[in-house]
Amino acid sequence: MIMAGRPIVKDQFFLARKSRAATAADIPVARDLLDTLSANREGCVGLAANMIGEAVRIIVFDHEGTASVMFNPEIIKAEEPYETEEGCLSLAGVRKTKRFNKIKVRYQNEKMQVRVKSFSGWTAQIIQHEIDHCNGILI
Repeated sequence: MIMAGRPIVKDQFFLARKSRAATAADIPVARDLLDTLSANREGCVGLAANMIGEAVRIIVFDHEGTASVMFNPEIIKAEEPYETEEGCLSLAGVRKTKRFNKIKVRYQNEKMQVRVKSFSGWTAQIIQHEIDHCNGILI
């Protein structure tokens, strides 16, 4: 069964708010995010919960073909800055932004266990974009 997911929020005032910390009670939001990512896979590689109307720190992203979830993600190390352009389902067009080629992220998994993992390249860029959403930062 293919889920349609939730509508994408385009209200910049809502998107500019910082999201609250996620708890185990927010696990259903992660499932909705995964369904919405799947439904938009043609033009989307990542989503933050506020993009589906939930101001909570949860992101989902494509990691080498597999959808991954992070609760309360936080970048704890960033290296090799570069300039790029990005688009966003919530915003029209593309915008210039600064990203890092290598990042280390502290987050919680679906069992709310703390994990630390390093990412690089395209996956690191996606994660940075979605964490910006959690922080109320729009490109």
